[in-house]
Amino acid sequence: MNNNSLATMNASRTLKVAGIILILSFFVDFLILLFPVQPTNKGWLIELATALVDRGIVPMIGISLLFAGYWIDTPDDGRPQGIDLRFPALILSSVLGLMFLLIFPLHLNNVRQASDQTVAQINKDAEQRENLLKTKLSQVEAQLGNDQVKAALEKQKSQVKEQFTTLLKDDQRYKEALNNPNLPAQQKELLKKFKANPQELDKFIAQQADPQAQANQQLGQIRNRKEEDEKQAKDVAWKSGLRIGIGSLLLSIGYIIIGWAGIRGMGAVQSGKRVPAR
Repeated sequence: MNNNSLATMNASRTLKVAGIILILSFFVDFLILLFPVQPTNKGWLIELATALVDRGIVPMIGISLLFAGYWIDTPDDGRPQGIDLRFPALILSSVLGLMFLLIFPLHLNNVRQASDQTVAQINKDAEQRENLLKTKLSQVEAQLGNDQVKAALEKQKSQVKEQFTTLLKDDQRYKEALNNPNLPAQQKELLKKFKANPQELDKFIAQQADPQAQANQQLGQIRNRKEEDEKQAKDVAWKSGLRIGIGSLLLSIGYIIIGWAGIRGMGAVQSGKRVPAR
């Protein structure tokens, strides 16, 4: 055996082994991902489809390496030495093509249903927070009907106004407050507004003491948060459906072309005889 023959045999064996390892590693991952099986869990189905599509190129590379190995060491008579795994690899490619073709619509449907469930849960949570807010508002309004509570509230309003007024009149303390890094920017803006227009201070205190105004503000925050969460859930579903859907469709096309074209080229479909493929 000359050096060229030895190098050819080593290269062929290396490519075949690498191809088989890649194919087997995909199915090992597949089996691990299957357990525990949760066919009714949309989240599990989405994660499974995502993982399979993300790893879907691995067996395709393995099949390519396998064929490259056989192409290198196949003699002129077209009969490779040892066990010929090309035909089983083509069958496997066709099966994978059909599998990824099925993943395409199933994943889109699962993503849509999971998104609908998430949005429904977001709406339910927001509704619960709104009902809780309304209950608290009713309780506060009932308490405000008490003269003692009213008197205590008015006293508190007077104290708050006095504190702000004292701070705004003292230029040194006012500047220190604006330069204080620990004071939130929102509060600094309020101080500037009160300094420029003292009437804004009265409006602010009245608003803070008005339970209906506070409830409306919190209600707006709840609804804004709900809209943001809904948008985020839909965006995540759309991106997942688009990426995994297109990926599975492309993989399906690639595997089907490799499998069916290869089988037809080997003569298995038309004549039942295996014609060497170089």
